[in-house]
Amino acid sequence: MKIDTGTTAWMLAATALVLLMTPGLAFFYGGMARAKGVLNMMMMSFVSIVTVSIIWVFYGYSIAFSSNGNSTLDNFVGGLSDWGLKSTATSVYEGLITEGPAAITDNMPELVFSAFQLTFAIITVALISGAIADRAKFGAWVAFTIAWATLVYFPVAHWVWGGGWLFDKGIEDFAGGTVVHVNSGAAALALALVLGKRRGWPKEPMRPNNMPFVLLGAGLLWFGWFGFNAGSELAVDGTTALAFMNTQVATAAAAGAWLLVEKLRDGHATTLGIASGAVAGLVAVTPACGFIDTWVAVLLGFVAGAICAYAVGLKYKLGFDDSLDVVGVHLVGGLVGAVSLGFIAAYPFLPQQHKGLFYGGGLQQLGWQVVAPLAVGAYSFVMAFVIGKVIDLVIGFRLDPEDEVNGIDIATHAESAYDLGSAGGGGSVHAARVSDQASAAVAGNATTKKVEAEA
Repeated sequence: MKIDTGTTAWMLAATALVLLMTPGLAFFYGGMARAKGVLNMMMMSFVSIVTVSIIWVFYGYSIAFSSNGNSTLDNFVGGLSDWGLKSTATSVYEGLITEGPAAITDNMPELVFSAFQLTFAIITVALISGAIADRAKFGAWVAFTIAWATLVYFPVAHWVWGGGWLFDKGIEDFAGGTVVHVNSGAAALALALVLGKRRGWPKEPMRPNNMPFVLLGAGLLWFGWFGFNAGSELAVDGTTALAFMNTQVATAAAAGAWLLVEKLRDGHATTLGIASGAVAGLVAVTPACGFIDTWVAVLLGFVAGAICAYAVGLKYKLGFDDSLDVVGVHLVGGLVGAVSLGFIAAYPFLPQQHKGLFYGGGLQQLGWQVVAPLAVGAYSFVMAFVIGKVIDLVIGFRLDPEDEVNGIDIATHAESAYDLGSAGGGGSVHAARVSDQASAAVAGNATTKKVEAEA
């Protein structure tokens, strides 16, 4: 079967863009963490690339996107026919028919499609880590990434995108509002409950340590998200352009809405606010970007930004320590985007999908847009809670109290993100530098006096 070179080239670029999102997330989370946990926070994202990539090859892709031959079981989980990606080396992935009555097919090597979907699995796992900053054992986190991806992400991807029961019901999730964001947000809430609160939270201030890192991470996420959303069309056509533009305008509107909420509520707009608002907009538009009109995307972004700006405060009222607001941004934002399609979907492109209520589509699509994220969220929460508890019982998930107080970077990785001594802190390095400066000043004064005397 002939390969479409244009589609293949775009999908390779989109795959690289989505992979860049995980290092971007590392900077975003790392900047929001406390100074003594920056490296650990970033490592939790980077190690997700390692673990998920390996298990994806052996069985992840097969569970998510193959059939097991049993029509009943296939509603919930794929088979192992693509174990080790052995059958994909020379096979071709046929793109979906998305436009018009003619059979339009965009073909690419199946390995390209697999690599693209792998990057989604990676960042979904990494997103969870933000809820448990500063207090999780690194080895326990590594074990969790493997178990959760195996038992939750791969099956859920099959439900929605791989021909499972939600796919058959016509759920509209263009790029992962349910599969990625509701899924990871629910798991983040479960792990936050398993590990408990950080020591001193919420009485002690736990402010971001590096706002430039946060803005850099948000910028990389924004950039990579064009591959995330527009690439999910799996082709180069009008829907690709629609998803690309909707991603941009919804994100901008959400960032503006978050700033407006901050200004009205707190009296000032913050850099953390614009970064968080941008991410909230990216999350909300993810399921909707290929289904809605561009002017509607602006409204969706604005509403999502405002809702998420208030939602991040729920942890203080409900008493759970979601360290970096994964629940308030990803769970809530993903839910807003997914449910909104029941009202505003204008361009359904699969036979089992329908327009939203505001476009004359009736209540059917709205019903499934509510059921799907609730089902995925409930499954993810329960499974993450169970997995977390099992790991805690076997090897312990929570960091030792002394190591948590002293700093997880030094305790776990024997490294520190910042050389505070050379930056003006105490210790022998600083003392030696002051001594050198004083000696130089004395020598300089002596030279000046000598020159003046000679003159």
